[in-house]
Amino acid sequence: MTAAVQPALTIRGLTKSFPGIRAVDGVSFDVYPGEIFGLVGPDGAGKTTTLRMLAGVMPPDQGSATVAGSDVVHDPEAAKHDLSYMPQRFGLYEDLTVDENIRFYGDLFGVRPNEQRARSAQLLDAAGMSEFRKRLAGKLSGGMKQKLGLVCALIHHPKVILLDEPTTGVDPVSRRDFWRILYDLIAEGVAILTSTAYLDEAERCHRVALMHQGKLLFLDTPAKLKSGFSKGVLAILSSDARRMKEELERIEGISSLVLTGDGVHVVIEDPVRRIPQIKAQLVSAQVPFSEMRQVVPTIEDLFVDAVTSGRSGGQG
Repeated sequence: MTAAVQPALTIRGLTKSFPGIRAVDGVSFDVYPGEIFGLVGPDGAGKTTTLRMLAGVMPPDQGSATVAGSDVVHDPEAAKHDLSYMPQRFGLYEDLTVDENIRFYGDLFGVRPNEQRARSAQLLDAAGMSEFRKRLAGKLSGGMKQKLGLVCALIHHPKVILLDEPTTGVDPVSRRDFWRILYDLIAEGVAILTSTAYLDEAERCHRVALMHQGKLLFLDTPAKLKSGFSKGVLAILSSDARRMKEELERIEGISSLVLTGDGVHVVIEDPVRRIPQIKAQLVSAQVPFSEMRQVVPTIEDLFVDAVTSGRSGGQG
């Protein structure tokens, strides 16, 4: 981002505690117009609490947050027309049709009928839902409900969109449609902050913040995060990946292990030099494996290693 571009969303030192736990611990970052910013982490990382504070639903204990120029900590109503928040359970009315749900949210935000119709047609077409306009929301699949929720959230042309794990439990086709809509919004200059527990979705974001136990571990572009990873990653294919993982856990010097669909990713210092030792260990334990090679690290490798080793990186 260039220095001349002002952030659409600015967070500084955002903190929130509940009895016995600090859910969000001094989080700071910016999101720019035309950017998809991913807040990535497991359940309990603090993602939902962060988004709820930014949406003005929950006040922070400390820190500041500005959305589209409005102070959402002290005056959350001021940001209402520039902001859209889609929680994990979006408030669709199941006894209303697709069109009626969209019209309800359009009226709620004061969108004129002619503009509603044009915007609705555009968004429903992008979501692949034009033929379902008269269907009751309660009769839609889970993925279609999420897409309808996004259409309703976008009906008033918000400048900033907050999405809380919008693709959790969504089928692959709906997930693809969902991301296509998000990419279309970039051209409109919309700033998108989305949280997810799916680390593969981090690869689709312009920048990613890896969050764990209320803190940001790393913040940068996916490419820079992976290129700056100081350790190496070995991909080992096996017909018995779980048994192989248990055996590899016995080897000293392995930083972390990630189960993949057909094997294990091993995060380790100097991976090429360690290959003979690892092969010998697996052969000795009679663990089947078909291939062992060094690969480019994924965001998942980086995140699991950061959580396992307790490291943290700078916020950029």
